[in-house]
Amino acid sequence: MLLNIYLKEIKDCFRDQRTLLLTVLLPIVMMTLLTLFYEKLVSDSGDDTYKLAVDTSFGTDEADIFQAYKNIELVKSINPEKTVQDGDAQAALLLTPGFIHNIEHSEEASVTLIGDSFSQNSANLMNIVTNALSNYEMSIISERLHAQEIDSALIEPFTIHQKEMSKENPSINLIAMLIPMMLALAIGIGAGPAASDLFAGEKEKKTMEALLMTPVKRSTLLFSKWLTISTIGALTGIITLVVVALEITFLTENLKKAVSFGDNAYLVISLAILVSIIYAMFIASLLMVTSIIGKTVKESQSYSTPILMVAVFPTLFTSTIGINELTYQHFAIPILNIFSLLKELIFGIINYEHIMLTICSNLICMILFFIIGRIMFMKDKWVMN
Repeated sequence: MLLNIYLKEIKDCFRDQRTLLLTVLLPIVMMTLLTLFYEKLVSDSGDDTYKLAVDTSFGTDEADIFQAYKNIELVKSINPEKTVQDGDAQAALLLTPGFIHNIEHSEEASVTLIGDSFSQNSANLMNIVTNALSNYEMSIISERLHAQEIDSALIEPFTIHQKEMSKENPSINLIAMLIPMMLALAIGIGAGPAASDLFAGEKEKKTMEALLMTPVKRSTLLFSKWLTISTIGALTGIITLVVVALEITFLTENLKKAVSFGDNAYLVISLAILVSIIYAMFIASLLMVTSIIGKTVKESQSYSTPILMVAVFPTLFTSTIGINELTYQHFAIPILNIFSLLKELIFGIINYEHIMLTICSNLICMILFFIIGRIMFMKDKWVMN
């Protein structure tokens, strides 16, 4: 009986074009756009050309400072700052009159760099210009010390060598943020319409009363509906993982180089699918409760919206935490632990203690919400309109 009801609910859900749209098409479109966006974000921008606005008095001596930087195009203007405001240049460089002359005669000289740090291109150009001016400054200091027969080592008592602990490709951090966030959103978006229709929708269409009159236990109906929501959510999650894996493999270069699981590839993928299924079951219990509370589909969706919003917040926490800074509390808190565990898996780390803690905490919360839903479903005031 349970299997028959479950199959019936699955067929009814997939007859709904909205469910098919949200379960299949929307994750593919979202993942495609985000994957291409992150690929462009991490791609080498060395070939990009930036426009630097300078005053019309900017001579060849000043231009020689940027001779080694082929991606900087100097744009002479009467008002360089206005040129930047009009969008004709990404940054502006203002030098004091007689800049080179003042430096050669050890007189006061200053530089003003104008740009928009909120613009990626402007920020990149300002960094390049700052590096160029720093190199020019060091060359001037070295020449002056040499003229005074002073060893330049006097102004550099020590050198700093920075060593990166992680040998991973920096692009993997973006992937570790992209996949968990989209997986959580996709599961919630895919399971949401089904949850609303199976409980609040039945009440709104006045078919719940007829359904309860059938010789089927309420607990059986509840479990079959919950299993349907879990199946659709898990299916959406698996489709999301497959889509992003295929797109990274065939549509990207930098992101593809960042992902390397070695001999643990199949194990990592299997664990990621298992985590997706567990998370889908947990979200299904939450959405089931919100749907039982709601008297209409619209009301149910209003209750479930905060759940989908909360599912994005862990990205803000895990994106700024190093992989070696994750503690047990990150794997004990539901929703947050999914992001933390997937981050470890993406980095190729398989910690069975963290895996078991994540699965157990989600199962405990899932059972708790399922019991709450069962108690509510057994009372007529929650299932009758």
